[in-house]
Amino acid sequence: MDLFDRILKQAGPLGKYAEVAEGYYMFPQLEGELGNRMTFQGKNIICWSINNYLGLANHPEVRQTDEESAARWGFSYPMGARMMSGETKQHKHLETALANYVGKEDGYLLNFGYQGILSVIDSLLTRHDVVVYDAESHACIVDALRMHLGKRFAFVHNDIDSLVKNLDRAKKMTEETGGGILVITEGVFGMRGDQGKLREIAALKETYGFRLLIDDAHGFGMLGATGAGTAEEQGVTDDVDIYFSTFAKSMALIGGFVAGQKEIIRYLRYNMRSQIFAKSLPMPLVEGLIKRFELLRTKPELREKLWDNVRKLQSGLQERGFDIGDTNTCVTPVYMHGEVEEAMALVKDMRENYGIFCSIVVYPVIPKGMIILRLIPTASHTDEDIQETLEAFTAVGAKLKEGAYKAFEPEVIA
Repeated sequence: MDLFDRILKQAGPLGKYAEVAEGYYMFPQLEGELGNRMTFQGKNIICWSINNYLGLANHPEVRQTDEESAARWGFSYPMGARMMSGETKQHKHLETALANYVGKEDGYLLNFGYQGILSVIDSLLTRHDVVVYDAESHACIVDALRMHLGKRFAFVHNDIDSLVKNLDRAKKMTEETGGGILVITEGVFGMRGDQGKLREIAALKETYGFRLLIDDAHGFGMLGATGAGTAEEQGVTDDVDIYFSTFAKSMALIGGFVAGQKEIIRYLRYNMRSQIFAKSLPMPLVEGLIKRFELLRTKPELREKLWDNVRKLQSGLQERGFDIGDTNTCVTPVYMHGEVEEAMALVKDMRENYGIFCSIVVYPVIPKGMIILRLIPTASHTDEDIQETLEAFTAVGAKLKEGAYKAFEPEVIA
């Protein structure tokens, strides 16, 4: 079979919806200033779909730093990979400051979040090593493990008994291979909003002798007494061997970082192919991140405002009878029952008639008959935004239960 023939016949689990979804339900174009209210297809909407947790994207000090740095440096400097010609004082300053913040000896800047964690995992493992990971880990972790030439075992999400069973298997296997064990979980699971059970996992380290890596994309900047993330929140900072976070959530910019023991970070600097053979992060991004990090550390009122909004939104949804699952973080999933077409009708109603924009999750990402509307509260949202959103959910939730969306037939998008 011709390669393209197969591709054209199998659009993929999401691609099959392209004709009726692209441009509206998938790949929608949000316009205007990043914030609590934006424009979608000419309409003003309350936006719950951008990861601007602390509202830094359009903070005046951030905008000023971004503009001044771009004017001073342009976007080419520094030119080349960091190992060859792309190293600067600013890069070193930022990664050292980030590492200190999360309680680690050293850190390393990464050009991208998704590619970054994928490359970290790939660099740490050999075919003799065994990985035990949470079954609901993010796609970037799953993709990294697909490249792993050794064994990998998934434990049931946040199920410590399942973890122990798989650690028993891993320990027996490494006794034969001579390899080590790496346990991977997330600080905050971005779909459900629940925290990984870091404390319970860390308690098993002495028995099984594994190393622990966490992806804390949705925890960094939001959780913990100082905002240093889920490990700080749960009091297990020293038990996390490799700490990773992206900048795309709390810092509202591209890139990420990894932090840990000094010798391990040095090893990654010299062995991560995605960084060795990639251009250094442009200076305006680095200086922009330095300013964002400064505000994250010195303005706790941003985190306080975020959590005030989280509590108001989540309690309001629960009081109205909505199921938000086990979330104990900012991520706010609303679980409903209905088919894909009903989900599309509901979302269109919310956007067109109530001015509410949130992300929609349906089969095959979740089981058939389930709908998740995921909301991301930010420090930029207002009490008015929250009240309007709660009223809209009450209205569309009632319509869904009454079957009002069952006859919906999505139009083909030209």
